[in-house]
Amino acid sequence: MFQSIRSVASLLLSTFFLLTAMGLSGYLVPVRAVAEGWSTFAISLIATGYAIAFTVSCIVTPRLVLRVGHVRVFGALTTIMAMSYLLHSLIVHPAAWVLTRAMAGFSIAGAYMIIESWLNERVSNENRGALFSVYMMVSMSAVMIGQYIVPFGDPMSASLFMICTLICSLAVMPTALSSAQSPQPLTQVKFDVPALYRRSPAAVIGTLLAGLIASAWGGLGPVYATQLGLSTTEGATMLAIAMVGGAIFQYPLGRASDRMDRRRVMIFAGIIGILACVITLIFGVENRIIFFAGMMFLGTVLFPIYSLNVAHANDHAQPDEFVEVSSGLMITYGVATMVGPLVTGVAMDWFGPHALFAVIAISFAVYSGHAAWRISRREQPSEDMRSDFLAMAAMPDLTPQSAELDPRSDPSYYEDESTEDTTDTERG
Repeated sequence: MFQSIRSVASLLLSTFFLLTAMGLSGYLVPVRAVAEGWSTFAISLIATGYAIAFTVSCIVTPRLVLRVGHVRVFGALTTIMAMSYLLHSLIVHPAAWVLTRAMAGFSIAGAYMIIESWLNERVSNENRGALFSVYMMVSMSAVMIGQYIVPFGDPMSASLFMICTLICSLAVMPTALSSAQSPQPLTQVKFDVPALYRRSPAAVIGTLLAGLIASAWGGLGPVYATQLGLSTTEGATMLAIAMVGGAIFQYPLGRASDRMDRRRVMIFAGIIGILACVITLIFGVENRIIFFAGMMFLGTVLFPIYSLNVAHANDHAQPDEFVEVSSGLMITYGVATMVGPLVTGVAMDWFGPHALFAVIAISFAVYSGHAAWRISRREQPSEDMRSDFLAMAAMPDLTPQSAELDPRSDPSYYEDESTEDTTDTERG
């Protein structure tokens, strides 16, 4: 195991720097925008610009890599990313920030995909599961560390944007200096949403709602915290504790979904999400203990519902279709992340910051209700058709290359599971 991690240490280090910069900028930008006095809708447009560019990059970057290669594209993307952070500090205007945040979204997605393709090239079927888990932990911890850098600086100065640029520049070094051979071309995104919907309506609608919820939270959660008077440390804690809740409770939620109809677990997750939002709407932020407990409670379902959707969609797919199905869901998720901040931003402008949790609660209600309706329309798949739930990083940014890293992307994974089950039955 240690030898496996050592072989991809430079790539994991690049991932760490890349996502630390992403975590820092993702929290810093909305905090600075609120301090500038911009409307919540203007801030939501900035988040939407990021989401649109991130999704477009998942489609465009593989074509760029085919033309000029991994190293050159990675170098160009990290340069664009660094430029975007500097431009944030040079041109402080909502319209300019929509464009500069879009630059960051495009470059982060592309760089992220290239690193993931390198990692995928270096893993084997034997260590894929373990390295996937390590990769998820590195990703989540990097984002949280980035968020906690904000309290150490002044969001109104250029210093934090410069720090973000420096961290981003560090991300290119481990990969550029690596002697590892360039991997195979990136996965070309293939998706047929109507076909995907016919195969698994609950997963597609659930993914749209998961994207709406996660983007509303990630894009406007810092706005909520700032407008209600939380310090930058408390705001970072709010975001981090939700991620921790998601990381801790993915396993029990996943185990439950492996043992029963996943749609029943979706109903349960939706109810938990509604309750967490109602608690927050009732108690607000005055009592910090109750507030942070509510945020952890919300996090237990806020991020894991995407993994539930992926597992449910693959219950209705063949093992060799995993990457195609997962890529289609990721693009569906990406489209929803473009809408989430806009809807929530308008609601927060009209009704105040608490509208954030009202929108999330309504989304969870639709998520739960739709899953309940689908139970009445379709039987759950047979036991031999069901895939395994696998926890994914408690964060909203995913690419099709993430699906390549997933152990379930290898058809032999299911054969191994079948063999283990048969052996266990014989032993029993």
